[in-house]
Amino acid sequence: MLPNITIKRSVFMRLTLIILVATCFLLMNCSSRINNNKKVFYYNESSGIATLDPAFAKNQSIMWAIHQIYSTLVEIDTGLHIVPSIAKNWQVSADRLTYTFNIKQGIYFHDNEAFENGKGRALTAHDIVYSFNRIQEKKTASSGAWIFNNRVDSIHPFIALNDSTFQLHLLKPFQPILGILSTQYCSIVPKEVVEKFGKDFRRHPCGTGPFQFQSWDEGQALILHKNEQYFEQDGSGKRLPYLDAIKVSFFDNKATEFLQFQQGNLSFINDIDPSFKDEVITKNGMLRKEWDGKVLLKKQPYLNTEYLGILVDTSNPIVKNSPLKLKAIRQAMNFAINKQQLMLYMRNSIGIPAEAGFVPRGLPSHNAELVKGYTFNPTKAKQLLINAGFSKQKQLPVIKLLTIAIYSDIASFIAKQLEEIGFNIQVEVVQKSLLLEQTAKSQAGFFRGSWIADYPDAENYMAMFYSKNPAPPNYTRYKNPAFDLLYEKALVTINDEERYELYRQMDQMVINDAPVIPIWYDMAFHLTQTNLINFEPNALNLLELRRTNYK
Repeated sequence: MLPNITIKRSVFMRLTLIILVATCFLLMNCSSRINNNKKVFYYNESSGIATLDPAFAKNQSIMWAIHQIYSTLVEIDTGLHIVPSIAKNWQVSADRLTYTFNIKQGIYFHDNEAFENGKGRALTAHDIVYSFNRIQEKKTASSGAWIFNNRVDSIHPFIALNDSTFQLHLLKPFQPILGILSTQYCSIVPKEVVEKFGKDFRRHPCGTGPFQFQSWDEGQALILHKNEQYFEQDGSGKRLPYLDAIKVSFFDNKATEFLQFQQGNLSFINDIDPSFKDEVITKNGMLRKEWDGKVLLKKQPYLNTEYLGILVDTSNPIVKNSPLKLKAIRQAMNFAINKQQLMLYMRNSIGIPAEAGFVPRGLPSHNAELVKGYTFNPTKAKQLLINAGFSKQKQLPVIKLLTIAIYSDIASFIAKQLEEIGFNIQVEVVQKSLLLEQTAKSQAGFFRGSWIADYPDAENYMAMFYSKNPAPPNYTRYKNPAFDLLYEKALVTINDEERYELYRQMDQMVINDAPVIPIWYDMAFHLTQTNLINFEPNALNLLELRRTNYK
């Protein structure tokens, strides 16, 4: 347990109440705690986990849990390279349309009552065919169905040549396909278990991953145990993982989560409640002296762009009657926001101001280094408003900015800066589910959004602006024929440098047309206990626990 740390008097009363509530909760739930002699990794998921079915791995909370239970054909290493997982190796045909994967032997599904005698059976290439077909089937209604749309062969996309050889057939060359196969959507599931539990498979998961499902009391705790038959080993031949179990709690209050971490009841926290941020982190993003040696701070830029989206489909009544239909207005908004100041005061420098392209830092195409974005320039912003016909005599109408509760303070900060230029912004806080629904149905004219890379290729970001894509991912309904031509060309370009140049050209088009206002490129932020080892943030911000251990 961590030593007590002095808290400023201004927050003492609030902390006291929260501690009492948290203590009562722990007393009521002490029977659910795992044997303290075991190596258990504890973390909290304040947003909850909606499902453990990989066909619906659409957000971080689901993806983190799915990554522990399941395996994929290939995966992404710390250098953002595609490396084998279930696949031993693979070959690509000369025309780039056929990918042939040789599957590792000795990989077993977790024990499950759906199998004969309850014992997990060996994984085969037929399981891969079943899993990928399941994503595409309409009855599954997978949120990941888009990953294969207009990319794989329409007749025989997935074939098992035998138990250990799997083939994927494309409609046309698509260079990022291996990245797609690394996503949690492409986790391999067993047909017997899926069919036995049907829709309830969401809470009866079965994969081949390093941890296996033990119990899930929704809203209380999810417990995973070490998979003793996991197929991976470390460099010395010891079977992974090192941990005995994972326990996920579901405190929905981030302040409670922080106090649980402070008391040593959580192994780490991902991000920190704004109420405590200044108590722990300096404005420059460093750990304050009073916390030094008591916790560890780990940061890593990761592939997520936080942005404001603007609906630009002029056939939509919302856009027809909005000044946001004018490019000059959208550009003025981009110039009006002091992103450096926002990151310093609102984020304690956790993240990088998005003053380049929409594509974040870290990808080999280097968009964030070579694409020219917007820096704070209020003079230019005011001039653009005047050029668009707006001034003190003719003021802009009210523009509504939709956001969710945890970003309300940032939205208010942005609204104030825009108002100083001449905008009239009304911040409206809505439930996350409603915001997702309205953006998907093109009912939100101006909204807060984020895009976390599903795979490490800039195409993943450019797909958001391809006019033939629905929402998601094209939430802004951006349409530019010149962009579409470059996007389609990039999909069939094999040479990496040529493809990267096309990505940068597309990104610059998007920035110039301004259907989005990039705010910051995100950074994974972990506070961990000092006895935790081999636990590092990564560029995809996946929870990687295979080699995590305690001192």
